[in-house]
Amino acid sequence: MTTLMNKKLEICLAAYSDKGIKVDNDDCLGSQVPEGHVLKNKGIVIAIADGMSSSEAGKEASHACVNGFISDYYSTPDSWTVQNSTQKILSALNNWLYSRGHTDYQSSKGMVTTLTILILKSTTAHIFHIGDSRIYRLRDGELEQLTRDHRVWVSENKNYLNRAMGIDLHLDIDYRKVLLEKDDIFLLSTDGIHDFITTKSLKEILTSSENHNYNNELLNQKCHEIAQQASNNSCDDNLSLQLLKIENLPLSEEEEEVLQKAHELPFPPPLEPGMFFDGYQILKEIHASNRTQVYSALHQKTNEKVILKTPSVNFEDNEHFIEQFLHEEWAGKRIESPYVLKVITPEQKPRALYYVTEYLEGITLREWMQQNPLPSIEVVIPIVKQIAHGLRAFHRLEMLHQDLKPENIIISQEGEVKIIDFGSVKIAGINEMKNNLNDEENILGTVNYSAPEFYLGQSGGERSDLYSLAVITYELLNNSLPFGKNMPEKANYRQLSQLQYVSSIHLNPMVPNWMDGAIQKALSLDIKVRHEDVFEFLHDLQHPNPHFINTTSVPLVERNPMLFWKSISIISMIANLILFYFLVT
Repeated sequence: MTTLMNKKLEICLAAYSDKGIKVDNDDCLGSQVPEGHVLKNKGIVIAIADGMSSSEAGKEASHACVNGFISDYYSTPDSWTVQNSTQKILSALNNWLYSRGHTDYQSSKGMVTTLTILILKSTTAHIFHIGDSRIYRLRDGELEQLTRDHRVWVSENKNYLNRAMGIDLHLDIDYRKVLLEKDDIFLLSTDGIHDFITTKSLKEILTSSENHNYNNELLNQKCHEIAQQASNNSCDDNLSLQLLKIENLPLSEEEEEVLQKAHELPFPPPLEPGMFFDGYQILKEIHASNRTQVYSALHQKTNEKVILKTPSVNFEDNEHFIEQFLHEEWAGKRIESPYVLKVITPEQKPRALYYVTEYLEGITLREWMQQNPLPSIEVVIPIVKQIAHGLRAFHRLEMLHQDLKPENIIISQEGEVKIIDFGSVKIAGINEMKNNLNDEENILGTVNYSAPEFYLGQSGGERSDLYSLAVITYELLNNSLPFGKNMPEKANYRQLSQLQYVSSIHLNPMVPNWMDGAIQKALSLDIKVRHEDVFEFLHDLQHPNPHFINTTSVPLVERNPMLFWKSISIISMIANLILFYFLVT
């Protein structure tokens, strides 16, 4: 096990770039191979760019893209996926190139370049590509081109790029990912290489070696050999390429750090009030389940009151459970929001598996709802607003809570709200490390609060958390569930399609129809129909959306049936009295 846990992503890398017969070299190569947690969480970046020769600042554009991207990529949050991090950076770079091209050079071709990026993270290669530079992969003696050229041929000798960085504000980038295998060899090249040497010749050079143990020296030799052959074939362009070989791959399913902790740290012993454990005095057990225990405790040095969460010994041999438990702490430490429970980093290294959070004074939202069965709208909206801000803190880091419910929300006497419990949090940046190109990992939360897509075995998103927030909002306003009954434990599409939303007008006539319309939209069984994010939902809850305003007045019999029939009875009684009066007189 020790040998396996020491495995990490390792590559051999070589590069070559020359101006060829041109006066200047408009190509740019770049790479970064970090160490430690940065290597694990962000991966290795290799990038190549070819500044458009017809643009006025092609060289500046290619260098800005390669160097700017590598610098910015490693500044994005660890919890973000490779795709999200890259797309945000490339969009910003493209806007900058386009703006500079039109401002400084008054031309759509002022700063234009191709850009092809290979990011190796865990056991996956992420490829981002725009233009006509290329990425090839050599595996088992077969050379495959993994990108396609964004080039339009007008005639046999005339062509132009139809996609590149800096040409247009709209950026369309090819993205794909492929699983890595040990000994894979990747070649990144500009058109000065692959336009003047055939794929067959490239394959022959890469495979024609008595020594197949590709080290840096051999890779450098191959780079020069490829460039020389392209030059010999009358190349009239810059010559640039990078070669890399996958030397070692990390564990495909479990993270090294997680497994290391799982095997190094024991489970805590049963804790009782008055016990001293790892620098904390246990005050009392707050909650216990078959999975975890939660205790209030006092830090012996600071006298600070905190919460300790420990895993149940029932799962002592369950590595998947231990991994998820450690991810709870990982996620909590990265979220900084006044509306989310704060995870505390202990001063001393823990001697067992547990984590520490701030101590919260208050009750669960479930308990608060039982004490306040029909609060006013003016009370409900601030509560929902704080929950929405807490969810937004998760979503900004590409995390999904996935188990939002009143039991996982604490509210203080002053009305301050915090989301607690990270047990079902899905972290996109960690999830993509797993050996699964589909990125499917569905975690069903709690019946009645989980979005319908989870019941159908589909992957959730931010709108799934929004659905849970909408259920809570409806329940706060109406003291009831939005579909009038409990969700079935295991629902299929037919059962879900038969659910009928119960309008708030039947339960709380104080809820305006535009507010009810906003809630109904967020509770749509079709995830695509819901609001884009929690803030759009929050806006519709506070501002009348004309789309939800019913111009036809709702009859009293629908808004409040009991009041309607009481009114009918009173009117009928008055009519009978009047009739009786005329009869006797």
